[in-house]
Amino acid sequence: ARAGERYAGVKTVAADPKGVDAGPHFMDGDHALAEGGLAAGCRFFAGYPITPSTEGAELMAALLPKLHGVFLQAVSEVATVNMMYGCGGSGLPSMTFTSSPGFSLMLEGISYMVGAEIPGVFVNIMRGGPGLGNIGPEQGDLKLACRGLGHGNTHAIVLAPANPQEMLDLTMEAFDLAFRYRNPVVLVGDGYLGQVTGRGRLPDHLVEPGLPAWAVWGDRAHRRNLMSSTLLDETDLEAHNEHLNAKYARMTALEQR
Repeated sequence: ARAGERYAGVKTVAADPKGVDAGPHFMDGDHALAEGGLAAGCRFFAGYPITPSTEGAELMAALLPKLHGVFLQAVSEVATVNMMYGCGGSGLPSMTFTSSPGFSLMLEGISYMVGAEIPGVFVNIMRGGPGLGNIGPEQGDLKLACRGLGHGNTHAIVLAPANPQEMLDLTMEAFDLAFRYRNPVVLVGDGYLGQVTGRGRLPDHLVEPGLPAWAVWGDRAHRRNLMSSTLLDETDLEAHNEHLNAKYARMTALEQR
């Protein structure tokens, strides 16, 4: 199926092999998002530092090498989204943290990922605008994320957690949704939510992703796969948009909270 496939060969393993509950602990919102991504099996992070989301990237930079993962500080947000295109196209989960001006720069690449049906998780910890604005909290990107995401017929599921525990839990769910629909998923929170500290619990399991059948992996099993958002024949593009519209309708019917 072109969509509807979760991580192929997915496994869940106990977070603590001894079955010991780590109990509640205190975490800020940015760290909760990073912990949720790690628990969901994300082992590739690309990003460019921007307040007030940088703490999440810092935690990923500290932990990913210890988990045989990859952290790349890109030269820009434009480079970041194209790195995620490559990782997602190979069938692996990828993630980035950014804030409002950086998210704007990623929109073209997000539109490419939607068109090519490539999964990825984008965290936007919103700050004041327009323009560079300031580093204070704002919720001004909600319309952009929900109604104006990229050029053309571009839509994605947008999750808006309300506290650090939801930030962790919904990040884990975001990766599942991204692969279920083969589409980027956006997590939004304002600067306060990224910086606030709250009580939460770590998940009781970790996800070990497999390799989807549609991945561009380079081996015999995936040799004929192709990821592209370029459809130069108008009839082909119309049919592709009809396919995407049907997927958006399923998202709307099944995933609204």
